[in-house]
Amino acid sequence: MPPNDPQWGKKSNEGPPDLDEILRKLQQKIASLFGFRAGPPRPEGPRPPGSPNGAIGRGILGLVVLVILVWLLSGFYIVDEGRRGVVLRLGKYLETTMPGPRWHIPYPIEAVEVVNVSQVRPVEVGYRGTQRNKQPQEAQMLTDDENIVDVQFAVQWTIKSPEDYLFNNAYRDPDDIVRQAAETSVREVVGKSKMDFVLNQGRGEIAARVKVLMQHILDRYKTGMIITTVALQGASAPEQVQPAFEDVVRAGQDRERFKNEGQAYANDVVPKARGIAARLIEEANGYKASVVSTAQGDAARFRQILTEYEKAPQVTRERIYLDTMQQILSSTTKIVVDQKGGNNLLYLPIDKIMQMATQQSAQVTVEAPRASSTPDTSTSSTPTLPETLPSRRDALRSRDREAGR
Repeated sequence: MPPNDPQWGKKSNEGPPDLDEILRKLQQKIASLFGFRAGPPRPEGPRPPGSPNGAIGRGILGLVVLVILVWLLSGFYIVDEGRRGVVLRLGKYLETTMPGPRWHIPYPIEAVEVVNVSQVRPVEVGYRGTQRNKQPQEAQMLTDDENIVDVQFAVQWTIKSPEDYLFNNAYRDPDDIVRQAAETSVREVVGKSKMDFVLNQGRGEIAARVKVLMQHILDRYKTGMIITTVALQGASAPEQVQPAFEDVVRAGQDRERFKNEGQAYANDVVPKARGIAARLIEEANGYKASVVSTAQGDAARFRQILTEYEKAPQVTRERIYLDTMQQILSSTTKIVVDQKGGNNLLYLPIDKIMQMATQQSAQVTVEAPRASSTPDTSTSSTPTLPETLPSRRDALRSRDREAGR
């Protein structure tokens, strides 16, 4: 088409699209996307010299601005709750960000590693999955008394320092680190304990000591991990000697049962024995006080008798003699009298005489009402006991007088 043709410079539907038009439309779309107003459309007509190059430059500039804007927008990130963001600038630690929306200089200047610090991660030592699936190389340990035991336990851990966790464990498996630290700690604790302590009463203490030792090891290597729980799942003897160990455990349980029974019996018997001992002590104290009081009273009476004896010795002797004989004869049931100058002995059964007197007095008491109702004119020829006793006493006195002569 010649230049003087009236259709020259106008867009034709035939041929390739105009690059300037494409860039202009793209610029308008980007401007409308970000809220900018696009300039007026280029009027139709012949292009001035150098205008295609200016349009191409403006399009490249807009594209660069778009790329820079997208690059800056890529620096926005959100840290969820329970996580921490570790910002790295050119591979060097810069800061740790808390939960919420954040922004950093985009890649490749800065990068962000988001670490979950609230997740609890379990690690199993001595078994996998179930306790039946044992790992002998991890579970078998040597005790202080040179016995082998199988110890299975579970460990739970979380992250306490995201930056230490990222930089010091970059090329290692964190679970493997925790497992090795746990195995080392439990072997040390079990190696310093007796077999009975590990199998029976020491499980809680062993778990607590293992937790402290594991945390010390992890902190010394700056792993950024914290041990939350150490649970001893099982501690038993090897399968080859399991029956013998079960017998030992039963024997220990029987020993504890017998000790408890003995303690219960002691708790029942000892208080009773102490009560009896206290009662005997009180009785002894009472007897002591009684004897002392009696002795003091006898001593006082003897001193009074001595005073009277010094005043009238003969009368006092006779009085003491009579009182003594009265005291002796009052508790005697049989009396034997030896006559002086004769071979006869007089025997007086006082108890029989007293019994007969009691019976006759009771008989007289019963017959008295009958006599009052039915008078009896006959007299009894047999004397009563009260009448016979004075006669016997008089006879004894007369014999004593004859023997004195």
